[in-house]
Amino acid sequence: MNKAFVVVVAAVAAAAIPALAEDTRIPAGIFTNVQTQDQYLAKDTLVGAKVHGPDGKIIGDIEDLIVNDFNQIVGVVMGTGGILGLGEKKVGVNISALKFDEDNGKTVISLPEATSEVIGAAEPYKRAQPKKSLLQRAKEKAEELRDKSKATAGPAIEHAKEKAKEVTERAKEAVGAATDKAAAAVAPAVDAAKEAVDKGIDKAGAAIESAKEAASGAMESAKEAVAPAPTEAPAPAEAPADPAPAAPSGQ
Repeated sequence: MNKAFVVVVAAVAAAAIPALAEDTRIPAGIFTNVQTQDQYLAKDTLVGAKVHGPDGKIIGDIEDLIVNDFNQIVGVVMGTGGILGLGEKKVGVNISALKFDEDNGKTVISLPEATSEVIGAAEPYKRAQPKKSLLQRAKEKAEELRDKSKATAGPAIEHAKEKAKEVTERAKEAVGAATDKAAAAVAPAVDAAKEAVDKGIDKAGAAIESAKEAASGAMESAKEAVAPAPTEAPAPAEAPADPAPAAPSGQ
């Protein structure tokens, strides 16, 4: 019963999953799901990319993007010099000064005017606002995760609860109907089995009574066989005849 219920619930739930997406209307012009040929992703092409000088050697790497009030990328922040980040100088480079070339399917970024002397003389990039601390970033990340969870998981959980309730009711109805059908299917077999058992009991009772009567008759016959045969009583002895009277003597 439990396995059948679980199977029915899983089947109905699988059929109800597409309805979750169908019930949510997505506003037009908000999302994009395809990268076009004339677009590139900043993390793939810019952020972290190595920048080559006029001699082809690496002179730095792009660490951040500079974006204006119109949300347009106007420059990059490039880290130069130093060892493992120690003693590194960050310089701002206009996006128009960078040169992008393709080499064997890879994007190569270079700064043709940046000789080692030019890089050394360039002023470090100054931020308008101080860099966020690790603690502040951690707090913002925690708030972001919390808000995202509420915004996305909340409605989904409620919708899932409603669907689960609906699926459960359907499953109960399906299992109930299957149980009724099974009971109806086995009822004739159960009745036939009961009838056969009753007939067997009646036949057994009759056989027992017949056996009792046969045994009783056999006992009587055995008693008669072992009883002694009756003897005839002896005939009574005849009484002796009276003696004849003596003849009178002559006188």
